[in-house]
Amino acid sequence: MEDKVLRKLFLGFIHIHILHHAKEMPIFGAWMLEELREHGYSIGPGTLYPILHSMESDGLLTREDRNVEGKIRKYYSITGKGEHILIEAQKKAYELFKEIKD
Repeated sequence: MEDKVLRKLFLGFIHIHILHHAKEMPIFGAWMLEELREHGYSIGPGTLYPILHSMESDGLLTREDRNVEGKIRKYYSITGKGEHILIEAQKKAYELFKEIKD
C-alpha cells in the first residue's frame, strides 16, 4: 500500500520535472531517463514514454521528430498550457513546503 502511494507521488514529481526541463530546452526520452536517474528516480522507458505521450495529448508538451544519425528522435517542448501548469505546480509545492517547514 505504501509503495503504491509513493509511486503516485513520485509520478507527479516526474511530471513537474519533465515540464521544468522542457521549458529550458527540448528534451528526448533517453536524456530524460538519465536526468531522472541522477535525481534518484528509477523508472524505465515503459513508464516514461507513456507519460510523455499523455502530456503531449493533454496539450502540455509538443513533439518534434528529428533525424539524428539516421534514427528518428522525438523532442518534446513545453506549451503555453504546460508553462501555466508548471507555474501553478511550483506555487502549490512552495506553499506546501513552506507550511511543513514552519
